[in-house]
Amino acid sequence: MIQKLKNNVLTRKNDKSILIDYFFKKNDQQKPVVIFCHGYKGFKDWGAWDLVAEAFAKADCFFVKFNFSHNGGTIEQPIDFPDLEAFGENNYTKELDDLQYVINHLVSDTFEHSAEANTQDISLIGHSRGGGIVTIKAAEERNISNVISWAGVSDYASRFPKGEKLEDWKNSGVYYVINGRTKQEMPHFYQFFEDFQANSERLNIESATKNLHIPHFIIHGTSDPAVSVAEATQLHQWNPNSKLHLIENADHVFGARHPWNETSLPNHLTDVVQTTLNFIKA
Repeated sequence: MIQKLKNNVLTRKNDKSILIDYFFKKNDQQKPVVIFCHGYKGFKDWGAWDLVAEAFAKADCFFVKFNFSHNGGTIEQPIDFPDLEAFGENNYTKELDDLQYVINHLVSDTFEHSAEANTQDISLIGHSRGGGIVTIKAAEERNISNVISWAGVSDYASRFPKGEKLEDWKNSGVYYVINGRTKQEMPHFYQFFEDFQANSERLNIESATKNLHIPHFIIHGTSDPAVSVAEATQLHQWNPNSKLHLIENADHVFGARHPWNETSLPNHLTDVVQTTLNFIKA
């Protein structure tokens, strides 16, 4: 029987709380831990992510997914983006700090599910922007066994506005991105760029990829309209020891969408889950 423990609150003294889910078979046997990080404009309950979590749990993994603290969700309303102020205050170093907090929580002596979780065996999975986050974290955190990028980005710097647009952003302090699904105007405060500049060395996905000394798996769809498949091949070139798996005609979310009302995963996402499980178990 799969335990689905959703919306647990990790309270932090001087920072926003983190909402976290655990999926696992309750049998008092320690299982490899898999931590999943969502991407830009993402959240842990998006689309088919619950079904993904169940698939990993059925395959004897202890699967963890969480909302980044400044993703725009709240503790009361974790789906979509009721807190646009928090969304605007988000940046890459906050996401790295959130992930580190989650890792520390899982490996601590007080973790309430330690009988079920083998915290000596932690794999990180990141989707899209989260792919960059897990790659950087895996390069700087010794406690990681595997790192897996699903439709992951290879670079953050190129995604910022340039020239006049950057100057306009600096002058106004904010620029907005329309969310095609919710139709919200989602703010990015200029601190996002300032934080990136101040931490550009740490936030360099290329150097992180070249510094990986653990198994590294890159999965990408050949028809991804959001993150070019060229970014996957670039990551693979930077780390020739990595494994690259391209899924023919797959899009950015591997055939899923939000909401996902089916009871099974789309074919491309099934491929992603199965090949990832094979990689972790190997």
